[in-house]
Amino acid sequence: MWTRRYFIKLGFLVSIFNFVLPPINWVWAKTRKILPFGFSREILKDMHPEEIDNRNLDIDPIEKFGTMGTTDIFTDLNKYRLNITGKVKNPISLSFEQILKYPQLSETVLLICPGFFAYNALWTGVSLKPLIQKVQPEKGVKYFEVKGADGKNVRIPLTKIDQKKVFLAYKVNGERLPQKHGFPLRLVYEDAYGSEWIKFVEEIVFS
Repeated sequence: MWTRRYFIKLGFLVSIFNFVLPPINWVWAKTRKILPFGFSREILKDMHPEEIDNRNLDIDPIEKFGTMGTTDIFTDLNKYRLNITGKVKNPISLSFEQILKYPQLSETVLLICPGFFAYNALWTGVSLKPLIQKVQPEKGVKYFEVKGADGKNVRIPLTKIDQKKVFLAYKVNGERLPQKHGFPLRLVYEDAYGSEWIKFVEEIVFS
């Protein structure tokens, strides 16, 4: 029976629902623009990676990759170590050979240095998840900081670890990562500008 009392109760429930939950457009994720094969890199370099779906973009050859920042750091693999420290129960120090023993991950990710260049590439490396499981961050840890031998660093929320396109790469387009692009390890960081793709990674610190 559709009574006046029924509609009053219904209106009350709707008002409570709207108070507890945010407007539906607040929770919708940003819609990414699917770009076509052959899309202009001149236009792409002025776009934000968060806005782009790169599934149809062509792969750029390494020879066309631009560089920013330090490019001349030489790493002796016999001495190289990736140190993972900070607020963790089991800090570790891995050689490059030990890193290569972890499961390999390959993802096509777009890198943009705004106003300078943009390139789409197939990056191969190691996921951060097994490394985190190994070191066991302490309760309350919210961030991890990736540091490079060139003094650059980026602080990333631990929640980002669930994104499969945030990892450490040692190959690009099937070839060993070139020195000027950050060998032996470079952070691949989907949705972030190239300035946050730390090169020559040598340390990860949890805080």
